[in-house]
Amino acid sequence: MTQQNWSIYLSGEIHSDWRQRIAAGLAAANLPVTTLAPVTDHASSDDCGVSILGDENSAFWKDHKGSMVNAIRTRTLIDRADVVVVRFGDKYRQWNAAFDAGYASAKGKPIITLHDPALTHALKEVDGAALAVAETPEQVVQLMRYVIEGKL
Repeated sequence: MTQQNWSIYLSGEIHSDWRQRIAAGLAAANLPVTTLAPVTDHASSDDCGVSILGDENSAFWKDHKGSMVNAIRTRTLIDRADVVVVRFGDKYRQWNAAFDAGYASAKGKPIITLHDPALTHALKEVDGAALAVAETPEQVVQLMRYVIEGKL
């Protein structure tokens, strides 16, 4: 029997190695998974709109233009994903990650949130929409192994 290839969208903070840890764990477990992600180069993500479509005279319109260009990728990849993992770090506000979680929830996508226990209260509504709340990238790998193979 041919095994389904799963797509997992990895949303959230870009200042740690959590995406690489999940990808390495999925590969080590030999799971049939493709990981998808937003542009994680902060400068490119911030400047894409004005770099491609032209300068703006205010920070608001620069950010608006960039967010719209980034949304083409984000929405398309979340729509393609079988599962959405949303990582919240403790150092920066990830409003975009919260929005991605809301978008994925509205689309009926299974969501796994990933964050330290210290953020549980602040993320209670987001966690309430998630089907699992993980604290480490390794737990995400274990969740996916169980979901895909039915193995603990």
